[in-house]
Amino acid sequence: MTGTPASLQAEYRAALADHLAGAGEAALQRAYELGRRAISQGVGVLDLAGLHHQALIAVLQRATTPAEQARALAQAEAFFAESLSPFDMASRAFQDAVTALRRVNDTCEEEAKRIAHALHDEAGQLLASVYLALEEISRDLPAARGRLQEVRKLLDGIEDELRRLSHELRPTILDDLGLAPALEFLAEGVSARSGIAVTVEAPKDRRLPPAIETALYRTVKEALTNVTRHAQASRVRVEVGRRTRAVFCSVRDDGKGFDIAEVLSRKGARGFGLAGIGERLRALGGTLDINSVPGKGTELVITIPVES
Repeated sequence: MTGTPASLQAEYRAALADHLAGAGEAALQRAYELGRRAISQGVGVLDLAGLHHQALIAVLQRATTPAEQARALAQAEAFFAESLSPFDMASRAFQDAVTALRRVNDTCEEEAKRIAHALHDEAGQLLASVYLALEEISRDLPAARGRLQEVRKLLDGIEDELRRLSHELRPTILDDLGLAPALEFLAEGVSARSGIAVTVEAPKDRRLPPAIETALYRTVKEALTNVTRHAQASRVRVEVGRRTRAVFCSVRDDGKGFDIAEVLSRKGARGFGLAGIGERLRALGGTLDINSVPGKGTELVITIPVES
């Protein structure tokens, strides 16, 4: 109970003693309020259980007969249950929030997929029609062929940009071929734009659930963006593997590293996008571990539970 404030310990013992002395509902209300205060002060369930145990020992030591001890134990159970009820409510609220967050992520991904396909397919068809129209005009107006060629170059640039935007929103290769090819394609693009050597090692023989593949792809993409912007790295290694009932992903660079505590404590800062990564992973029950030392690079390790 090293993390339990002394004032909370003293009030809990006093409230439990009042309850056993017959204070009734008022003491149970105090138990509930003490549970709420414990949450606000960062006291965990195990700490509260330890606090209750110590308070109960003190009460039982004052009991003179086995019958009094049995009665105290029975009455203390209701008090302890009431003090735990705020934790139960908080847990249920957290689960509801996780479920809602997962639905929001799923909805956003579906919308991104729809827009990406529209950019890739429908916009591509419109551009093809424009190309055909320019070809007809070029045949009818030979003197304008030079100017029309410049227009074609502009359209080529627009087509490339639409393709890039489509891939950024939702790479079709992720849906069609899976995580490993999508990560390899992503790595090639990052390497071409930044000059950083990015290697990917990921199994290609089996697919993961779509939500997990999407989360890992988005996380790796955010991590590579951070590397290109902040790390001053020359090499990055991305590794994806399976463990018992879990999938893990590691993104390691040889850059300048950073002070983890300093970055995560920034108020009003996005912390290199780590907060967004953490929220996406929590929606799937996953975790994010960061290992970094100034001057010695950074490694992000993502773990997501998955059914066998």
